[in-house]
Amino acid sequence: MYLLLNENNLCNYYDLDKSPGLKAKGKFLTERYAYLEDEATIRQLIQFQSDEQINVTFSIPQMHCSSCIYLLENLHRIEPGVKQSQVNFQQKEVFIIFNPQETNLRKVVELLAFIGYEPYISLNDTGTKTKSTANRRQIYKIGVAGFCFSNIMMLSFPEYFSAGNIGVAGLKETFSWIIFGLSLPVLFFSASDIFISAGKGLRQRFLNIDTPIALAIIVTFARSYYEIIGGQGAGYLDSGSGIVFFMLIGRWFKNKTYDSFSFDRDYRSYFPLGVTIIENGEEKNIPITQLQKFNRVIIRNEEMIPADAVLMKGKANIDYSFVSGEHASVEKKKGELIYAGGKQIGSAIELEIIREVSQSYITQLWNNDIFVNKKNEDRSFIHPWSRYFTLVLLSVAIATAIYWAVFDHSQLWPAVTAVLIVACPCSLLLSATFTYGNMLRIFGRNKLYLKNASVIESLAKIDSIVFDKTGTITQTNMAVIQYEGLPLSSHEMAVIKTAARQSSHPLSKIIASSDNDMPEKLLTIDQFKEHTGRGLDAVVQGISVKMGSVGFIGSDNEMITPDTGTSVHVVLDNIQVGKFAVQNQYRPGIGEMIGQVKKQGKNLFVLSGDNDAEGSNLTEIFGANTQLHFNQTPQQKLDFIKEQQQKGNQVLMLGDGLNDAGALMQSQVGIAVSDNSAQFSPASDAILDGSRVSQLDRFISFARAGKKIVTASFILSIAYNIVGLSFAVQGLLSPMIAAILMPASSISIVLFVSLYSSFVARNKGL
Repeated sequence: MYLLLNENNLCNYYDLDKSPGLKAKGKFLTERYAYLEDEATIRQLIQFQSDEQINVTFSIPQMHCSSCIYLLENLHRIEPGVKQSQVNFQQKEVFIIFNPQETNLRKVVELLAFIGYEPYISLNDTGTKTKSTANRRQIYKIGVAGFCFSNIMMLSFPEYFSAGNIGVAGLKETFSWIIFGLSLPVLFFSASDIFISAGKGLRQRFLNIDTPIALAIIVTFARSYYEIIGGQGAGYLDSGSGIVFFMLIGRWFKNKTYDSFSFDRDYRSYFPLGVTIIENGEEKNIPITQLQKFNRVIIRNEEMIPADAVLMKGKANIDYSFVSGEHASVEKKKGELIYAGGKQIGSAIELEIIREVSQSYITQLWNNDIFVNKKNEDRSFIHPWSRYFTLVLLSVAIATAIYWAVFDHSQLWPAVTAVLIVACPCSLLLSATFTYGNMLRIFGRNKLYLKNASVIESLAKIDSIVFDKTGTITQTNMAVIQYEGLPLSSHEMAVIKTAARQSSHPLSKIIASSDNDMPEKLLTIDQFKEHTGRGLDAVVQGISVKMGSVGFIGSDNEMITPDTGTSVHVVLDNIQVGKFAVQNQYRPGIGEMIGQVKKQGKNLFVLSGDNDAEGSNLTEIFGANTQLHFNQTPQQKLDFIKEQQQKGNQVLMLGDGLNDAGALMQSQVGIAVSDNSAQFSPASDAILDGSRVSQLDRFISFARAGKKIVTASFILSIAYNIVGLSFAVQGLLSPMIAAILMPASSISIVLFVSLYSSFVARNKGL
């Protein structure tokens, strides 16, 4: 192992931990991983494959420390074929990207096994990663601690009831040594993680939250062993084993609660996206959560493939930039496999789903390093306070020890032990974690899906809001459309609708689904290209089609009346035949929401790619003092956001994920509005269901309340520690009771923030 690390300049691995990782397995059976060269097996395990890249995620149960993370994220320095490896420590998983031309899946797994991190591979259930193997050891430790603690308590009863004077000769000593033996598994097995964590903190010159707990356990057990060996009594091993047992129970509860928050925020919460399926010959929109194997789906231009599928109809031109970062598109032929996360560029295609939507893969795309910038990096305001808590606690413990050493030596060890145990620094850290975790769940319940908890604090700081118009404050499914221009035959209308059907733009969808001379069936498309925010070009059965704004069309037929609203102009074979006038229907409650946002003191702006025909309506909704900007390109929207930020404003951008991707990424908080669409924007910080846009003021108000909730829980935790310490330093609190109160404080914090945040949410109308 050392030779391997030394050859690749990775000996820093040993600086992170004195006993890092696990011992290398060394040589193993040559054919053990031969099955990983089978193509069918490889397809089951991998998430994405191209000529130069394969993505795969492995469960690594052995991962437990910073050294593990360091080594696993530096695999590329050991094996050049590995291009990237990223650890999810909480889930104990590693995401690996490797080049199949330089290495293969078998070699990658063999490398992991050789350095001591053999991945858990289950071909029976490759779609789901089970946590049972990772949590099993924790359950074993709780079981051992509980068994030993209960038996130590029973064996301690005779001495308690006899006041230490057991009449039968030798019985007291026998019980003491049995208790001694039962305590060893608790100390060396059940409490091992606490000692490991505290030791790592000390080696890195940092007093973490496990340091005082480890010290309390050492003091209790060392004092007890001294008394047993010296024949003075059974010591405090009942209290010591109780400390470990109740601490483990408290941590198990904390992890289960945090996992429940994480589960509530899996891909089903993050992406309320819809997908169009073909059922009995008819198109139907369903949420991706209902997508099943063998469903036939239609994917339009700029829409994401939600699950691995096979191409059945159409010309697939797949952009895998969400997955690989490479924007070069890949052509696929009928019958070829298309991986989830790809984006169709061009005309609509029809796919057959062969694998259900992955619970983690789409979320992973959203958090891809390709799209990571410096937004939302600020740590919670609670951390600077909680950081020094352990140092203060140790100071109090030392002062307590000095006091009792002078005035009553018999109270020294119980008092010091109780002080070290009863104070709960973890409850301080849990204040922000559980508050924002529960707030994420409440936001998701109301169909605002935040990327992570840091977005909440960013949302609370917003002072300027920029709105897109089409598909954001207007609802496309309720728009009224009317054709105006030269008479069209049914075939020409079919040509127009076929071209519009390929696009995922809200106006194109309105035209494609309108009832104006609905053709019996759509035609074959020969060419298609969409110009973001402007229009589209297509060739349908030899007829060229151009649709979009007047500026994009490039001419204006005098027979067509000037635009008085949102319009899509149509050119067939270089002749402008007419336009589709779209009467915007604004979302219900928009006016009331704007009024409430203004009361909060926010600066409001509207950026629209359409003409200014809707100016009077928007002025009526937003007020005369709101800046309205029309005919805005995606680049102009992004530049406007930059300009506001240069003025010192904290900007929230509300738009669709197609035309506004740049502006969404540039803003402090970018919210993409979704209406049963498979559009996907990793640039956004949140996704908002279109039906909840009118609740934006409530979301902002609730985010601002988050800091108050965290502050209240922080004060509660501080008050608990002050009260607990006041009894402990006086020697009025036994170590056993302190061990019960410490996890109880964590549980009380969880319950408090859950109830308080839920109460505030209901008060805000969420």
